[in-house]
Amino acid sequence: MTSKQMKVSNLHPQVQKQVARMPTISLRSPLSRMLMKLVMAIAFRSQADANVRRHTVKLEHVSVRVYEPVSEHAGAGMLFIHGGGYVMGQARMNDPDCNRIVRELGMSVVSVDYRLAPKHPYPAPLDDCYKAWLWFLDNAELMGVDPSRIVVAGQSAGGGLAAALCQRILDEGAPQPAAQLLYYPMIDDRTATRGDLTPVRHIAWNNENNFFGWSAYLGHPPDDGSEIPRWAVPSRRPDLSNLPPAWIGVGDKDLFYGENLDYAERLSKDGVESELEIVEDVPHGFDALAPEADISRDFREASFDFLRRRLGIDS
Repeated sequence: MTSKQMKVSNLHPQVQKQVARMPTISLRSPLSRMLMKLVMAIAFRSQADANVRRHTVKLEHVSVRVYEPVSEHAGAGMLFIHGGGYVMGQARMNDPDCNRIVRELGMSVVSVDYRLAPKHPYPAPLDDCYKAWLWFLDNAELMGVDPSRIVVAGQSAGGGLAAALCQRILDEGAPQPAAQLLYYPMIDDRTATRGDLTPVRHIAWNNENNFFGWSAYLGHPPDDGSEIPRWAVPSRRPDLSNLPPAWIGVGDKDLFYGENLDYAERLSKDGVESELEIVEDVPHGFDALAPEADISRDFREASFDFLRRRLGIDS
């Protein structure tokens, strides 16, 4: 172990046990990716909730997983986008998160099962999210949701897609989200080209896998000089003005810590209302690794408090 490598003992005590059990897997190998998908399928099995009514709607190229409150409805909604480095994941793995949002906030949630790279590189995943957004707007009133009170949210690569979706919605002139919630978003391909970050071996998502994820999504390595398409990399957008109010949450031991801070600062500089929640001594996806830990509960509650204030939802 080099002095630069991240040590479990340096992390917050509430996540050390979970992190110590995590295998280190390189996504460059198709066999490793298959193994990781199997692990995720086992770890994130579909979960029912007596307070939540759930069904799936199939659209062209994409399906959405719809979660609705059985009883009282707040009249607000969320388009949720799962993570997985643009190359893994599925909507059902966030059943616990979506169930919790419905149960605690009374919102309807539409979670997107978008197509994945490398089989489906950009723009396919973003196209799927945009299609899901338009579908949600068209069906909002039937679900008891005010179309002006729908937010966009995502974790990791899903946070990157959420940020990109907000940019596309603005440029396309479609009705904008009421806010954007970006949980440790994967938003800057240039991080993958930083040689100083690769030896650190960040926990849960390191820069080797980051390079693979971006290469798969863009269809080429991020450092090969190719032109970056519009909306593909949210942090490359020169002007962030007029985007929806933003909440960004990240741990200071996350590979994306620097790019997330930079994006939050640029949003504020360009006149976008934004809040930044930093959790000390935790790695990428810590709230999924230790969902019942106090730091994870506080992290979720910070984002829920933002939603209550933005959408006028009672505590």
